[in-house]
Formats: sequence, structure tokens, C-alpha cells
Amino acid sequence: MRLGVLDVGSNTVHLLAVDAHRGARPLPAHSHKTELRLAELLDADGAIGPDGVERLVATIAEALQAAEDKGCEAVLSFATSAVREASNADQVLARIKEETDVDLQVLSGEEEARLTFLAARRWFGWSAGKLLVLDIGGGSLEIAYGIDEEPDAVVSLPLGAGRLTAAWLPGDPPDPQAVRALRRHVRARIARTVGEFTRFGEPDHVVATSKTFRQLARIAGAARSAEGLYVQRDLSRKALEEWVPRLATMTAARRAGLPGVSDGRASQLLAGALVAEAAMDLFGVEDLEICPWALREGVILRRLDQLPTTEV
Repeated sequence: MRLGVLDVGSNTVHLLAVDAHRGARPLPAHSHKTELRLAELLDADGAIGPDGVERLVATIAEALQAAEDKGCEAVLSFATSAVREASNADQVLARIKEETDVDLQVLSGEEEARLTFLAARRWFGWSAGKLLVLDIGGGSLEIAYGIDEEPDAVVSLPLGAGRLTAAWLPGDPPDPQAVRALRRHVRARIARTVGEFTRFGEPDHVVATSKTFRQLARIAGAARSAEGLYVQRDLSRKALEEWVPRLATMTAARRAGLPGVSDGRASQLLAGALVAEAAMDLFGVEDLEICPWALREGVILRRLDQLPTTEV
């Protein structure tokens, strides 16, 4: 069957249409993406403003039309931290339902971590052993660890690249003292959680998902996306430690000129790099591998697992 997954994230609204069958890998058929940056549209009270709501509703309607055009039999719709933490989330969800008939499921941070972990486990398989999975989104950082498809430990922290950039790094390039303050903040928040994971022992394989990690790996020398999903892409802590001070002195425009860095994500790259560096350091990770699958694929896989055999 052809399924659509509508991901209302902190940075983008992304429809991914896939041909999916139980026991087989989901095959991407179409991608429709709009950069909305919801995390940056919150007002002083933490609410999504009227303009943001209008744009969100219109963007969802466009994505639904794209899903219909591509023959999707069902659309799985979910939202992450930007909607989850908006002070007017209930009103926004009601407006979306009224105008688009979409019941947008708001995932908790732990649900995000669990579904992303499921996607990574299916991608790497059982031979990968104990997995530590890191995911930096626009609004939050998810960490999950385990040996099965259900992780033994998960945590979600408000350390997304977009959120941190808006709150801590307004300058372009940012003030060095602001960068230092953000570094301290990030490391203190992550350090509180390390013990929840280390009690389970050392992971056999450390992997990372998300656009932030992919871009960091690319500027550190990993293969281009055009070379395909199955090319192994790694990121070392040493390379990251070399890049962080360089990114801190660059304007967003200069970062956008780096390999694999998009204009829309360039301003957030430094904050994301500080989070990635801190997580790798505090968890004692020297190298990690980029996983092509993430939350959207986890949502698809979970849906397929729950369908009766006659539907697939």
C-alpha cells in the first residue's frame, strides 16, 4: 500500500509518501517539504501566533493535496516539539481539524525517541547489538539506548537546534560569550541524564539521525546525499571539535556555503554542533554512524506492525 507520513516538525512540514509492505523496507515514492520554522514563530507567551497558524493550516492542506495526487491510501499525521509545547496547542489542533479534517497526533518526546530508535534498529539489524541513538531536531534532543526494538532507556531534552539558536544565539555571527554560555547550558542538561544510560553498559554501536547530524557529517567529509542511502557516513568527535570553533566565527551566509548545508538550516548549525559535540563527549563516543532512517520511518514501521495481515 502507499502510505503518506505528514511530519509537522519544529523546522519543516514534511510529507513523505512511501510504498510500504509488512516485512519489507518502506520505499520512498514522493517527498513534499515546506520550511515553516514553527519553533521560531512562537510569541512571548509561547503561543503560535495567528500568522503562524494560518501558514501551518495552509501548509498542511497543500501536503494533503500532494498525498492525494500521489495516491496515498492513508496519511499518518503527527507533530513534535513545536506544537507539543505551544501554549495554544489545543486551539491550533482544533483549527487544523476544522479546516483540514486532520487529527494531528502530538508525539511526546519519549515517543519520538522510541520511534526513532525502532527505525534505527530495523535499519542496522540485530547484528548491531546494543544501540545508542542520538537525534537532534529543531526543538529537542532525543536519546535512546537498547538491545531490542523497544529501548531500555529514553530521554527527550529541550535542546533542539532551532530552539537554542533563537533563545541563545541571536547574533550573526554570535557573540563568543553567548556561545560559551550555551555550551555550558547544553553540557549541564545532558550530563544530568548520562547515568540513566551508562548503567546499562557500553553500546556496541552509536548512531545519529536528523538533518543536523547529516550536515555535520557532510562538512566533516562524509559522502554527499546524491551517492545514495547505502553509503556509510560517519562523524568523529575529533572532526566535530575542530569544526565547532570555526562555525562559531562564521555568519549564517558563510555556513550556507559549506558542503551540504542548506540556507534554511545554516543559522542553526552552530547550536546543533554544540549539542552533538556535548553528547558525544559526555557519552564517551569517539565515532558514530549516520542512520538514513529516523522518526518518519519509525512511524511507518509501527503502523505496518499494527495492521492486520489482510491489509498489507
